Amino acid sequence: MKKKTVFLLAMSLFLLTSYGVNAMHIAEGFLSPAWCGVYFVLSAPFFIMGIRDIKKKTSKSKDLKMLLALVAAYAFVLSAMKLPSVTGSSSHPTGTGLGAIIFGPFTMSVLGSIVLLFQALFLAHGGITTLGANTFSMGIVGPIVSYLIYIGLKNKNKKVAVFLAAALGDLTTYIVTSIQLALAFPATTGGFLASFQKFISIFAVTQIPLAIIEGLLTVGIFEFIETHSKDELELLSEVK
Repeated sequence: MKKKTVFLLAMSLFLLTSYGVNAMHIAEGFLSPAWCGVYFVLSAPFFIMGIRDIKKKTSKSKDLKMLLALVAAYAFVLSAMKLPSVTGSSSHPTGTGLGAIIFGPFTMSVLGSIVLLFQALFLAHGGITTLGANTFSMGIVGPIVSYLIYIGLKNKNKKVAVFLAAALGDLTTYIVTSIQLALAFPATTGGFLASFQKFISIFAVTQIPLAIIEGLLTVGIFEFIETHSKDELELLSEVK
């Protein structure tokens, strides 16, 4: 891998992005302690598998750590670009599809949680108590969907596979977030289903175009990585 090129790309992603402190994932204190605990428990096994996955894959080459840092930076930057949406949450690209395609979904459970933790601490996006819930939607379910779509379609048309993996993984994150909010705040009339319909309909207005943009951007970044990191990608394919 051309380390300087990757480093400059990662730095460019950070420097070209502005952050708004009024936007966030599911906000601090927005979920009850019980729901917060549920999502921490659900996320923990995936996080443990992700740690093992990262150790196994990065032990093959130091350059893979640079690539890992790049996909983490990509997820950090894209998921920090937010538009206010449902009360207590927001719409934004997730950036986790790229990492799921390259490293697999379990790795993104770790990177996603780190990204969300840093955003909660330094950008006032999301929260510590809701870290498990945000990780579950953005760092676990979304990447799993992205990975499965890419694996299923890559031999037919790789560009389409990357686009759909990133875009649909993004949309899946918001379906899960809508479920989480609907479970925590069921409507007085209609219960969970009525609440889910309300949340998902509001998210759809901003999230569908954002998912399309993320899909297109991810195709470009993936092609860049394929051009400059062929050896690393081949090595990863051997250890998956």
